[in-house]
Amino acid sequence: MVLQYKLKGETRWKKYPGKDKMKVPVSKCDFRLLNESKTKVLVEKGSYGKVMKRFRQIEFFKHKG
Repeated sequence: MVLQYKLKGETRWKKYPGKDKMKVPVSKCDFRLLNESKTKVLVEKGSYGKVMKRFRQIEFFKHKG
């Protein structure tokens, strides 16, 4: 899965580099989650916490077996 972010006022999505490498706090950004080939949006625009919660749910059920 691919996590992307953008500042709340911008229109262009960027690849998420990691929380420690971001120059702005995550509270000032919108996030979204896409599948690996970037053809389908798994989680629409939302906060970091909301998107990461859904990411963990998807990972859990993927490995549940």
